[in-house]
Amino acid sequence: MTNDSAGPEAASRFLRIVGSPWPRLAFLLFLLAGAATLLATQGTPDVDTLRDRVAATGPWAPLLFTVGYALGTVLLVPGVLLTAAAGALFGVVGGSTVVLVGATVGAVASFLLGRLLGRPAVERLVGGRLQRLDRFLARRGLVAVIGLRLVPLVPFALLNYGSGVTAVRLRDYALGSAIGMIPGIVAYTAVGGSLTDPTSPQFLLAVAGLAALTLTGAAAARRARRRDSRAAPAAEGAGQ
Repeated sequence: MTNDSAGPEAASRFLRIVGSPWPRLAFLLFLLAGAATLLATQGTPDVDTLRDRVAATGPWAPLLFTVGYALGTVLLVPGVLLTAAAGALFGVVGGSTVVLVGATVGAVASFLLGRLLGRPAVERLVGGRLQRLDRFLARRGLVAVIGLRLVPLVPFALLNYGSGVTAVRLRDYALGSAIGMIPGIVAYTAVGGSLTDPTSPQFLLAVAGLAALTLTGAAAARRARRRDSRAAPAAEGAGQ
């Protein structure tokens, strides 16, 4: 005999693990331990020296960073600090590349996990925004994913899991995520790569870009809330 409750119970256990702060704390502690080990063995080099040492490792450093970023995405670890660190370690171009690959891989992995776990389980993680997200993605597909990544109305990691149980296709989600994340990734890596010179044009342009993305996202969220508030009475009237 098979245990029909095994699937939902496994999904619930997984979501308790992912939703708990402990995996994220362990992940961050692991990164801090690695940084402390590096400082203990290599001293405190300046950014240029650190980049030279990272470059001397060949493909290993960017590969490990990419894998770590993808794992952090699945565990709902905020990627802002990691993205800025990538800018400091690999420069704007290299840092943007490793973050884009890692974030896209993590987004796709979370999307597939959400699809595997099923809608009831993911709904407990994402909350009441899932129905609205489903309608939005079903109407616009690829364009909707790009828009959500450019001006996120739903937190990055929750969007990954939530989209897995919507009507959007995996191809559209992966491509839309990769395209829509580029401006924010470039801006954050530029900030990380120029933190030692906060008066440089690169740093100022990056901060201005982040401010523009934040303001645009806030305006888009406000418009979305207004549309929802107008649509709710109309839906209630139609149901009577």
